[in-house]
Amino acid sequence: MIDAGHRDLDGRVITLRPVDDDNWRAVADVAPRDDQRDWVPALAARYLLLTMRGDVWQSLAVYADETVVGHVMWGVDDDGSHWIGGMIIDATEQGRGIGRATVATLAGWLAARDGKPPVRLSYHPENVAAAALYTSLGFHPTGAVEDDELIAELTASPHRS
Repeated sequence: MIDAGHRDLDGRVITLRPVDDDNWRAVADVAPRDDQRDWVPALAARYLLLTMRGDVWQSLAVYADETVVGHVMWGVDDDGSHWIGGMIIDATEQGRGIGRATVATLAGWLAARDGKPPVRLSYHPENVAAAALYTSLGFHPTGAVEDDELIAELTASPHRS
């Protein structure tokens, strides 16, 4: 379990846990809002399949106290940089600071691994909410683009929520 002590706006502790036999169904059912489907799949199940079928990404369940509320994945690139990807917070749980706590928790954990290599993520240029969230946590665009998404890198310690 990855626990940086971040809480959502309801006071629930946000932790990241491995996807396992007990929680995979709840993680697979995580669904974004309809207006977010241009940037993420309709269900987190797609990300789970990606992590099962490849060896780059690792899935994590996002918990608020003891309830699965989202999915996020991480990976290590060939250059040693750590990546955050595949974040979906369930539509019913959005607006409570869970995405912020998730990114801050995972970015801090990744930054502490292997001598603190860069932590990167990517987002669609039209996803203004994601851009604002990531910028507020210290990520800044690198100028690089991959698969039509802007790449951003953590240039400061993630803020506590």
